[in-house]
Amino acid sequence: VQLQASGGGLVQAGGSLRLSCAASGRTFSGYTVGWFRQAPGKDREFVGTIRWNSRHTYYADSVKGRFTISRDNAKNTVFLQMNSLKPEDTAVYYCAAGDRLILTTLTRPSAYDSWGQGTQVTVSS
Repeated sequence: VQLQASGGGLVQAGGSLRLSCAASGRTFSGYTVGWFRQAPGKDREFVGTIRWNSRHTYYADSVKGRFTISRDNAKNTVFLQMNSLKPEDTAVYYCAAGDRLILTTLTRPSAYDSWGQGTQVTVSS
């Protein structure tokens, strides 16, 4: 599956952005779709993920209560709604997809097979 991430930009602290991850080549059915982010000089960090079929979501503690992942079946797209943004949320955000992920691997970048190109999110203070 090919992924296209979009929706990044510059926003002030406290603001909101919605990122999109669109799939092509096949549907997301059966996949787990995750969001990761990477700030300069830091490792890629798990943000959250959604099981496409069950819609179950999981989030990193750092974004819980502020970020929400959802999906649109008709558009074959996953969204990351980011509210109450903080300067420390500044990073390149990536979406990724994998199948047959088990619970203990959801936060690991290596568990995901397909990656989008990344979209920059910058939060100013």
